[in-house]
Amino acid sequence: MINYYKYDDKILISFHKYCDLHSITEDEAELSNGDIYFLNKIDPLKSRRSFIINDPSQLFAKDEGPDLLLLDDKDYSTKVPKWILDKMQNKSLISINTEYPNWKIALENTFKDKWNVNLVALGDVGSTLLIGLRLLGGKYINKIGIYDRNVNRLKRWEYEANQIRKAFSQEEFPRVVPITKDQLFDCDMFIFCASKGIPPVGSSIKDVRMIQFESNSKIIKEYALIARNSNFKGIFAVVSDPVDLLCKVAFLESNKDYLDNFDFNGLASNQIIGYGLGVMNARACFYAEKSEKTLHFLKEGRVFGPHGQGLVVANSIDNYNEELSNYLTEKTVNANKEVRGFGYKPYVAPSLSSGALSIISTIKGEWFYGSTYMGNCYMGSKVRLIKGHLEVEKLKLPDKLYNKIKESYERLVKII
Repeated sequence: MINYYKYDDKILISFHKYCDLHSITEDEAELSNGDIYFLNKIDPLKSRRSFIINDPSQLFAKDEGPDLLLLDDKDYSTKVPKWILDKMQNKSLISINTEYPNWKIALENTFKDKWNVNLVALGDVGSTLLIGLRLLGGKYINKIGIYDRNVNRLKRWEYEANQIRKAFSQEEFPRVVPITKDQLFDCDMFIFCASKGIPPVGSSIKDVRMIQFESNSKIIKEYALIARNSNFKGIFAVVSDPVDLLCKVAFLESNKDYLDNFDFNGLASNQIIGYGLGVMNARACFYAEKSEKTLHFLKEGRVFGPHGQGLVVANSIDNYNEELSNYLTEKTVNANKEVRGFGYKPYVAPSLSSGALSIISTIKGEWFYGSTYMGNCYMGSKVRLIKGHLEVEKLKLPDKLYNKIKESYERLVKII
C-alpha cells in the first residue's frame, strides 16, 4: 500500500507510514505538476540519501549494490499507479532515504545554471584541470576559486589562468579567484586534487595509485571534516588517486562525530563523486580506434569499475565479446605505464578527460563517467546529475560481463 504525504509544497509517497507527515489522498498527490519524492528506509552506511528513480524495481529494493546497473524487465504496472510511472519516465520521481537525519535537505534544489567551483591543490593535475575549466567552462561556471598551501603557486595560477583569453571575442571565461581555507566550501562543487607520495617516473612500483592511498586518505579526511562542519550541500568531487577508495574515505570520515561514532550528519554518499573513469573510457577509445575489430567500442562500448586495477571494459553492450573486451581492458589499465615509459607522468589526459570535461558535463546535466556509491563502495559507471540528484544508467548486461563487474565491486568492498 502506498501512503501519500505533503511537506511544505512537496508531494511525498512511501510504503512506510510517517506519523509526523501530513497525509493526503492519492487524488491530491496526482494533481501535482512537480517532482514526487519516494521515501524509503535503508541503512545510510550502505545507501545513498537521494537519487533519480529510472526503474520501477528501485521502489521495492531493500538494499543497494552492483545490481543498480541492471535493468529489471519485470512488469510493475499492477504494483504502481500509472501516473507514478509517468513521473519516473519524466525524471520527476526521486528517492529519498529518511534514515539520513538530514534527509529533508534532499527536497531542496540549490543548484543554479552556472556554478561556483573551488579547486584544491595546483600541482600537475590541479593546474591542468584549471586550464580546462577556464577554457571550456564559460557558459557553465561563474567563478573558479583556487586554493594551494604554496602561496607563490597560488599567485602564479591566478595570473596565468586569468590571462587565458580569446582576442576580439565576447566569449566568457570564468573568473579565477584565490580563496582562503575558510572559503573552501562556499561553492556548488569542491574539487579535490591534492596528492602526496606519487612515485617518480622510472619507479618499479606496479600499482602507483595504491601507493598514494595511505597519504591521500589523511589529506582527504581533513577536507571531509571541513565539509561536514560547513554543512556543505554541494558536490564533493574527488580527482586524486585512488579515486574510488578516497571517495569512501571522505564519506565515512565526514559522517562521524567527535567520538568517532557514525551519526550521518556529514556528506551524503551521493554528494561525493569520483572523477577517474572518464580517462579510462578515453584510453579505451584510443586503443579501439587502432583496429576495425574494436572501432565499434566508440558507439557501443562501456567502462565500469575503478580507475585502475579492477577496471572492466566492455567492447559492446549489445554484442559483448569477451576476447575483445579483455584486450581493451588490458590496454587501458596499462596505458599510464606506457606514458611513464616515455619518461613522463601521465596526468594531462586524466586532468581533462576525467576532470574538466566530466565536471562540465556534470554541471550541464549530461551523461559522464563517474564513481558513485553502490551500497558498500564507490563504483564507476555512466551517470548524470539531474536537479541535484544522481541517475545511474541501467542496462541489460550479459551474465559474463555482469559477473566481472560484480567481482570488481567485491574487490573494492574488501579494501575499505
